[in-house]
Amino acid sequence: MTVTRRDFMKYTGVATLPLVTGTTFAQTAEFNMKFGCNLPATHPLSTSAMKMAEKIKTETKGRVNIQVFPYNQLGNDTDMLSQLRSGALDFMTLSPLILGSLVPLAQINGVGFAFKDYKQVWAAMDGDLGAFVRRQIAATGTIFAFDKIWDNGYRQITNSVRPIEKPEDLKGVKLRTPPGPIWVSLFKDLGASPTPLNFAEVYSALLSKVVDGQENPLAIISTAKLYEVQKYCSLTNHMWDGYWFMGNKKIFEGMPQDLQAIITRNVAEAAALQRAEVYKLNESLANDLKAKGMAFNNGNTDAFREKLRQSGFYADWKKKFGDEAWTLLEKYTGKLS
Repeated sequence: MTVTRRDFMKYTGVATLPLVTGTTFAQTAEFNMKFGCNLPATHPLSTSAMKMAEKIKTETKGRVNIQVFPYNQLGNDTDMLSQLRSGALDFMTLSPLILGSLVPLAQINGVGFAFKDYKQVWAAMDGDLGAFVRRQIAATGTIFAFDKIWDNGYRQITNSVRPIEKPEDLKGVKLRTPPGPIWVSLFKDLGASPTPLNFAEVYSALLSKVVDGQENPLAIISTAKLYEVQKYCSLTNHMWDGYWFMGNKKIFEGMPQDLQAIITRNVAEAAALQRAEVYKLNESLANDLKAKGMAFNNGNTDAFREKLRQSGFYADWKKKFGDEAWTLLEKYTGKLS
């Protein structure tokens, strides 16, 4: 699906969006680079990336000019990943679960109801589990991930059929999921009818009733204005999701080391700030979305976990990921299966 300018303005709530940041030195930069993401320009990931690009431009004295393209301007996630691998795109952010189509082990943070809180998340993703995943990404030979993963948040379920409190409530619900195998597996085992779609298609699919619902953190539900086309928001916290900030390996390693160091440091600093902004936004959005007409309820975590145990979800994914990866996951989450 192609996102028109009218659609773009509708979703982001802005009349005009500068496609390029850091243009002061654009004509004289040694390295004119592109960064793409799938989120609206108002989302903390996009705004943090724009601030980061400006800092990099300043600190490199204009030698590096990074253009920021939010909200699928360079194509959907699949398109941008292909561009990143070929070198047509220098940097992008991507959910580990979507990256799973290329790097299967990257999906491991998306195991349903695995992380109980952010303390577990950051211990794992900044620790041995994250390092393990980054090695798998680097093994592709074409792309790599910077050390600090960016935050997306705990994912919640919205739909226009009914509140989702327990697994039985998902029966027959056509639920949009991103195009990642673990999402389809999770919601199939929970009784829903998962329908994989790229994020660029979500609003129109909900509007036209192609799907009944979707699942995303509150920050995305808000910034993408999904409350306009959804009635119920069920706080299930069914998985934590983030964004690996990735680069093209050949292009990045071809840069002078001093510039590599500046970019690397700024990506890490921006990740820390973005994490704080997303957490604060997600914590404050429930009341705002209620005021916009959404009905909220809490999900029964224990019931969902038990359903996944009974379905064999944990056992199946332990087998797929292998003992080494699963042991690293349970080092932080405790026993799952």
